[in-house]
Order: sequence, then structure tokens, then C-alpha cells
Amino acid sequence: MTHRLLVQYGRPTDPSAFDQHYRDVHVPLAQKIPGVVRFDIGHANALDGETAPYLIATIDFASAEAFAAGMGSPEGAAAAGDVPNFATGGASMSHYDVEDFTP
Repeated sequence: MTHRLLVQYGRPTDPSAFDQHYRDVHVPLAQKIPGVVRFDIGHANALDGETAPYLIATIDFASAEAFAAGMGSPEGAAAAGDVPNFATGGASMSHYDVEDFTP
């Protein structure tokens, strides 16, 4: 079963600087986390007047155990430690087992 890390970033004080740091520094750090099987991002758009995060990232692992091992590794610590360097709008992180209901 896939286990997913969901990261939602609030609107940064300097979106251009955020995007540059994210792509040039943070993405390479996150790609080095052991056990990552998929990593994608997207700039969110709100529906019906809701407030959307500035950017959403999902990082998938094969299992909760692989997630724990990857995030507990030096590479996981390096990626987590980088977040305060660019996430001036804050970041919310959660993880969960994915249930796929694709028809």
C-alpha cells in the first residue's frame, strides 16, 4: 500500500524566491530521501472562494515503514531542515496510507 507525505505551503512573502529555492535546492534534497517512489508538486487554485495553499507537494513511499525510514534518514532530516529556509508562509505536513478508489 502506498504511504503519502502531503506538504501544503502557505503564500510566501516572495513567491519568486520561494519557487527558485524550491526547485533549485529543496527538490534535489527531497529526491535523495531513501524510499521515495513518486514526488509531485503543484500550485493550487481555490474553489468557491476558499483559500488554497500556495504550493502542494506529495511524496509517496511503498509503505508506512519506508516512509518512517526515509524521513528518519540523514537525507530526510536535510530536506525537513531546509523548509524554514524558504517557507515564509508556513508549511503543514501530514502523512497517510493511500486508498485508491479509481474506477
